[in-house]
This record gives sequence, structure tokens and C-alpha cells, in this order.
Amino acid sequence: MLQNVIIGQYVTGASYLHRLDPRSKLISVFLLVLVIFLANNWYANGVVILFTILMVILSRVPLSFIYKGIKPILWLVLFTLILHLFMTREGEVIFSLGFLTVYEEGLKQGLFISIRFITIVMLTSLVTLTTKPIDLTDGLEDLFSPLKKVGLPAHELALMMSIALRFIPTLMQETEKIMKAQMARGVDFTSGPWGKRIKALLPLLIPLFISAFKRAEDLALAMEARGYRGGVGRTKYRLLAWGGQDTIAIIVCIAFGAMIVAIRYIWI
Repeated sequence: MLQNVIIGQYVTGASYLHRLDPRSKLISVFLLVLVIFLANNWYANGVVILFTILMVILSRVPLSFIYKGIKPILWLVLFTLILHLFMTREGEVIFSLGFLTVYEEGLKQGLFISIRFITIVMLTSLVTLTTKPIDLTDGLEDLFSPLKKVGLPAHELALMMSIALRFIPTLMQETEKIMKAQMARGVDFTSGPWGKRIKALLPLLIPLFISAFKRAEDLALAMEARGYRGGVGRTKYRLLAWGGQDTIAIIVCIAFGAMIVAIRYIWI
């Protein structure tokens, strides 16, 4: 399951999303995340779902790959849905059995939150799936460049964020490897009371932290050996170029946001 985490991975391709400037993708996903939280009715959420499907089609990333990436978070989505079903007590009663009562507003809010969660994960994942790590670093650094005026290290912040995203799949693979090694030695992570399961995680967490710190140390030594001294005075082999398709992407996201706002406040 851990190997199926898609956040931080890159899929080689030549789709429309692959060709976009990383800055336009970062700005677009920021706008989309804000807009998705404005969807508060069935029509708006339907538009959000259709737009997300369109982005997946434009990315040309295999659907099976995306499904495997979303599969690990389905349990969290299901838990969120159940929590809203039995905690929100507004509207008409849909189902009642003993002390369990499901209200109309609880079902609606649970579905809306689940849709938001899945679409946000998919859209943010498409950014890393269609953007090379080095391009993502350059895009973040350029967007953070105004922060240099207030003394914040834009280059270091961008590098830190891109490295963190890049090593998420690596850490997941390392976790899977350690879990299999512990299970071969008789450790059971899936059965027994919750206290026993949590206790069984200790043999997993300790070697995982040691491995993560070792990787961080190796990366720091490799960067130092190659003469890395931060972003001051550094030149770039590849320069970012904002094109007409990037402007169109931003306009489409703004139009999508305007549609959601209109559906929420005007049409419905």
C-alpha cells in the first residue's frame, strides 16, 4: 500500500500539463484548492468532479496509477464520511436504528468533505506527477523571490520543499521494506488490540528515523562535495519561460473559480 503513494513522484510524458511552466501549475493548484472549499452544493461539487476528471485526462497519467495512489487514503475518506454521518444532527432523519441516527445534513456534509479531500489530493498530486523535481524547485524559488526583500531565504525554502516532496516516495518504500523485514521476524501489524498494534510500530519507527537521518546526512555531504553554497550568485542551466498556454491555464482556473462562486451565491 505504501508503495502506491503518488505524492512526490514524477511520470514522464508530453501532455499539456507536462508542458506548462511549473509556476503556472503552482499558482493554478493554489487557486483551485481555494475554489474547491467554496463548493457547498451538489451542482458546484459536480463541476469540481468534472474539472478534476478533465485535468486527469489532460495529464495523460494512467488511471490505474492514479487509482493506486488514491487507494491508501480511501480509509481516511471513509472515516471522515462516517464521522459526519453520526456527528452532524441537522435536517431530516434519513435512517435510524437504535442509538444510530443519520441526518440529511450529515450525509450531505460527509459527501462534500469526501469530494473535497479526494479532488484536492488528485489535483495537488498532478503537479508533482507532471513536473520534474528540479523544475518544481525553480518554480518555487521564483515564486518565493519577493520574500527575499524581507530577508527570507527563498532559494533554501524552495529547495527544502522540493526535497521533502521528492523523498516522500523513497521514505514510503523504505517503510514498506522495514515492515516486511519485521513481519518476517514475527511482528504482526494487522491483528490484535490497538495497544498491541501501536506497540508493534516501535520496531518500525526507530530504523525508519535512523534511515531518514542517514539519507539526509548523505545528501548534505553530497551537496557540500559539489560546492553547494546556497542561491546567492548561482546561475541556472535551464531558464523558466512563461508562455501563452500558461496564461490560458491561469485564465481557465479563474473562470472555474468564478463559475463556482456564481453557482454558490447567484444561481443556486
